[in-house]
Amino acid sequence: MTTTRYPFPDLNTLPQDIQDRIMDVQEKAGFIPNVFLALARRPAEWRAFFAYHDALMTPETVGRESGLTKGEREMIVTATSATNQCLYCVVAHGAILRIYEKKPLLADQIAVNYRKADISPRQRAILDFAMKVCTQSHTMEEADWETLRTHGLTDEDAWDIAAITAFFGLSNRMASFSGMQPNPEFYLLGRVPKGAPHR
Repeated sequence: MTTTRYPFPDLNTLPQDIQDRIMDVQEKAGFIPNVFLALARRPAEWRAFFAYHDALMTPETVGRESGLTKGEREMIVTATSATNQCLYCVVAHGAILRIYEKKPLLADQIAVNYRKADISPRQRAILDFAMKVCTQSHTMEEADWETLRTHGLTDEDAWDIAAITAFFGLSNRMASFSGMQPNPEFYLLGRVPKGAPHR
């Protein structure tokens, strides 16, 4: 499936480093997520986008520790992407969230109303902070950080929450404006056991 307005480039015409990363993702996932091809039409932006993505979502690859779990990072993406009405990111990151948390219902709960989701008070505090950054960042005040601290989260964790929210605000808008569609594979990931027949 291609984007509505901007056709995907031919994989074989892309710079070798981008081809290598895309093929590595395909080998691990079994398919190529559309975002990798959609953004590859501009190689310099692709490299910058995925470098920042990796620094935030897999900080260990750049030698940095994070107080947030992989699942918590995906909760932030799913909740804020839903608020930004980004179909691609809700579906894609909701799938990753289901896999990390091993809870088939969780992504839908978080996308629709995280306040009713099956999450811990700590995770609720993380999402409250993320949603304020997403929708009212100009109103942030010391009390917002204090709430995080009561759940054992540091100011560096708050930076991570804000940076993930802001980065995916960019991703949401690029995906939505360009008409990027989620790969069909994302819809079932984490919902049914591997190898189970699809009905």
